[in-house]
Amino acid sequence: MITLEPPRAVAADSDAWRALGLSHSGLSRFLSSARSHVGLRGEVEVLLADDRTLKSLNRQYRGKNKATDVLSFPAAPEMAVVHAGDLAISLETAQRQADEQGHTLATELRVLMLHGLLHLHGMDHETDEGEMAEHEAVLRRKLRLPNGLIARVEAKAARR
Repeated sequence: MITLEPPRAVAADSDAWRALGLSHSGLSRFLSSARSHVGLRGEVEVLLADDRTLKSLNRQYRGKNKATDVLSFPAAPEMAVVHAGDLAISLETAQRQADEQGHTLATELRVLMLHGLLHLHGMDHETDEGEMAEHEAVLRRKLRLPNGLIARVEAKAARR
């Protein structure tokens, strides 16, 4: 399930999904497809929130006092067949990244969901030898997504 907790500027709108140019059903279909491609069997809950919420979660669970784009919270292994875990995504950060990349917020949310799903599957680009980056690249092509987070960071580092 995808839960939308829109930024305050949007919350007053009676149809926050439309105000953000998003489709709940479209994102839900993508989440289901991507979850299957990643190999997760259990359900995944996604919270779409603001930078303030992600900063609070990042501080509470990772000890980092800053907003971030996506956080992944894997479920306990004994629950993974039923519930694989939770994702939290900042709509504000996603919109900034979408603007930088020249695509829509919906596309950026898909990129972030895929990245988060790979983390729920146990992958970690900060500690592996490039396996997550390779797997993400393969899945991005299958799911017709533009450059993901890891590829962007690697491209930026190569330009330096």
